[in-house]
Amino acid sequence: MKFKITHTSEYSYSDEVFFEPHYFRFKPKQSIYSSLVEYSIKILPTPIGFSEQIDIENNHVRLCWFENTHKNLIVTTNSIIDVTEYNPLDFLVHPQKYLNIPFEYDPRTSLLLSASLQATPLSKEMEEYLNNLLQKTNAQSVNFLTELTKQIHQDFISENRDTGKPLEPALSFSQKKGSCRDLAWMQIQFLRHLGIASRFVSGYFYLQSDTPEYELHAWVEAFLPGAGWIGFDPSHGIITTCYHIPLASSSYSENTMPVSGSIRGSASSELKNDLKISIIA
Repeated sequence: MKFKITHTSEYSYSDEVFFEPHYFRFKPKQSIYSSLVEYSIKILPTPIGFSEQIDIENNHVRLCWFENTHKNLIVTTNSIIDVTEYNPLDFLVHPQKYLNIPFEYDPRTSLLLSASLQATPLSKEMEEYLNNLLQKTNAQSVNFLTELTKQIHQDFISENRDTGKPLEPALSFSQKKGSCRDLAWMQIQFLRHLGIASRFVSGYFYLQSDTPEYELHAWVEAFLPGAGWIGFDPSHGIITTCYHIPLASSSYSENTMPVSGSIRGSASSELKNDLKISIIA
């Protein structure tokens, strides 16, 4: 099965500004279940130079630099990615000590995962929410992870919010609603509170619908020895499948932004996205 993805992001400014070097993260990541067949990116204004690199968290990044001043920044990417359907639960957690919560990673693993274990304090209500789920699932790791994902989907309203960093988890929890990145960041803090390494993922999600409306999506990956990084999508209450196409993953949500960089000048801005995903023969 192949996905064709066309994505255009247009940043419009009320006055001309100078673009400092910008990072672009639009290239789909490959895995044992997927391979990138075609990829192209067009950036306007045309950069005067660029470099391709793999960042510290194994994401593909294009760093571009510009000259002169401009009122628009337009990024258009075209991708074809070949994916294989798979069973997301086809793994073996090993050693057995990781089958139940709480557990501790071995020292070397813990050191490598340290950034994905940095947690923020939870409110009393959030701790009670976690404890109830731990009791419900008998603190079994895989069962708890899947049930937490389903529970967030059931208990929280998923809403659209095009721009801005994820809300503080306590705010998302108290409001009982949030964008996909808000719910993902909240789930990450839940997991880190229990000592489970987790990271933020930005990418695409193909939804089978007669009238689909696509936008960038965010979800969670948790690390279980023997299984590796497993994806969980709290906005939809599911374990991720071949229909989730990651662009970037990081312990820090801001390191997954498709476009990041600063400008020189004082101007208001507006972002428009046009995303199309289809299955091709």
